[in-house]
Amino acid sequence: MAGFICPVCMEPLERTEKIYRCANCHCYDISKSGYINLLMSQKSGNHGDDKVMVHARRDFLEKGYYNALRDIISDTVRKYSKDGFTIIDAGCGECFYTSAIASGLCESGINAEILAIDISKNALACAKSRGTGISRAVASIFHIPVQDQSCDIIVNVFAPFCREEFIRILKPGGVYIQIIPLEEHLWELKQAVYDRPYKNAVQDYFIDGFELIKSSEIRRKIYLDSNADIKNLFMMTPYYYKTSEKDFHKLDSISSMNVSTEFAVLAFRKK
Repeated sequence: MAGFICPVCMEPLERTEKIYRCANCHCYDISKSGYINLLMSQKSGNHGDDKVMVHARRDFLEKGYYNALRDIISDTVRKYSKDGFTIIDAGCGECFYTSAIASGLCESGINAEILAIDISKNALACAKSRGTGISRAVASIFHIPVQDQSCDIIVNVFAPFCREEFIRILKPGGVYIQIIPLEEHLWELKQAVYDRPYKNAVQDYFIDGFELIKSSEIRRKIYLDSNADIKNLFMMTPYYYKTSEKDFHKLDSISSMNVSTEFAVLAFRKK
């Protein structure tokens, strides 16, 4: 199985009890939360999602609102998996979806290596309780610390897309699974906050160098039964950081809400 490589010399990393080490003796400590930091840029400040977004997403997802999406993602990965596969979740967050993938494969008797990367240390620290059977690393999707053509499946849930890296790390005939929001995803939430809400722009299901082999669109209403859940849903989206405090506080008086969720689960095969 492939595993992570050293971001300095590109040699494979071997895990010991407390560190990962390459043949050139570059070492990476395993944190108390179980991840390693392979992000080359260590400039001041945290990268990626901050604690506010991470905790909001964790609290919202733990209520089960996105369990239907989680199960479809797990089933899709399982459909294309075989023993000995290497699967990477590129932009794993708190490993909510990654852990479901791992559990689904285990239940099906499929022995696969599961890697998970995210640029946010906050997210990976929060993934500690979901880390069973998953190797986690702080890393950028634009510089993924794995060898060329070493992965059989890439999973990318609401995360940045980097075609060049995905082409590089995916084996010929490998599968790329992408999850994106559709036009009216969270429409009622936007209406509550913005004077002029806009629908999401959705591109054609086409990626150069890939063939679309499966697409599923999931549209369902979810009922949020508390103000905390409503705010957590908004705070786990990029909208939160682009919204004025005045507009955000429009949610203060709303105790429940029916919200549209719309997703596309797309599977592409590398040509």
